[in-house]
Amino acid sequence: PRSTQGYSSAASDVYKRQFMKRSTVQDAMFPGCPVRNVLARICDKWALLVIYILDRSGKESMRFMELKQQMPDISQRMLTMTLRTLEEDGYVTRTIFSEIPPRVEYALTERAKSLKPILDSLLQWSVDNMDDIMCDRKRNASVKD
Repeated sequence: PRSTQGYSSAASDVYKRQFMKRSTVQDAMFPGCPVRNVLARICDKWALLVIYILDRSGKESMRFMELKQQMPDISQRMLTMTLRTLEEDGYVTRTIFSEIPPRVEYALTERAKSLKPILDSLLQWSVDNMDDIMCDRKRNASVKD
């Protein structure tokens, strides 16, 4: 949760409502902040995983259900919302084929492909630090209980 300390109650409520909406184009209180305007959308629970799966698939594109099968813990609605957000921000292209039934495929854009070295580094950092982070998390959880 982000702190809205120091803001009036009305400003705080506006900030909370706008920050949580995926439809927000630009943060009203901090329009020049790359963390709030770029990273907040790409670093949500699912967006990086979708980009990772599309990148690692070894295919040019993937169909919706192929993505869904790789992410069994995401709802169909949330995957749809995540793909729309990624498309709006220029990370994913959506191609509709006029067939019966309609076929829709998703592919990474050059912008998303430019994230590959960063994602690879972040993933390696996560692997290298996961055990220590989990230990700290468990230790701190037991202190709170």
